[in-house]
Amino acid sequence: MADDQKTTRLKCALVVRGAFDAHVVPAFAAAGGRAAIDWAPTAVIMKALQGGETADAVFVLSDAMDRLIAAGQVEPDTRVDVVRSRYGIAVKAGAAHPEIGSVEALKRTLVDARSVAYSRTGASGIYFAGLLPRLGLAEAVNARATIISQGFTAEKLVSGEADIAVQQISELMVVPGIEVVGPFPEPVQEVTTFSAAILRGTTDRDGALRFLAGLTTPEAAAAYRASGLEPAF
Repeated sequence: MADDQKTTRLKCALVVRGAFDAHVVPAFAAAGGRAAIDWAPTAVIMKALQGGETADAVFVLSDAMDRLIAAGQVEPDTRVDVVRSRYGIAVKAGAAHPEIGSVEALKRTLVDARSVAYSRTGASGIYFAGLLPRLGLAEAVNARATIISQGFTAEKLVSGEADIAVQQISELMVVPGIEVVGPFPEPVQEVTTFSAAILRGTTDRDGALRFLAGLTTPEAAAAYRASGLEPAF
């Protein structure tokens, strides 16, 4: 018999990969849904949508969602703010944890690192690239940085290419074999909110509605907290 079950297609920022894998996607499947997720940084997702790619729902930074609403690309009434995220630092498991409790300590850690890994297109990397000149460290850090196009920076700790990784804390936690040292100190921290909504032109609106409903359950909230995120609902 032919498989006529619809697949709900989503474009999602990497920040919720851990929580989605641990709970959200399995819960959706247990309720009879089937999801296909295209994982990418918000900037890459926005470029894909501008280029004509489609999906049933999208999960991106809240300011990007504002732009999608203004452009008429999503159904605004379906928008839900899902999580808040903070930037942090990680090292390879077993490595000494550097001091990052103050801005000056963070600066020393970044300068002393053999190589700092960050993402060129992810929200964390874009923020970090802008932070370095403010700290007076752009030349010193970038001369030895390991900059990835997208993905999980902590993988470069495991491979030995870097000894410090910078990313959203929840994204750092996805990678086995690393340890999160902690968040950026508050004076240079930025809390980012991520939102979901249904895209106009969806071919599985019912599935997308069910998936979005599963993003704000108590069980989902627990999964977000366990993966280093704060529920935004």
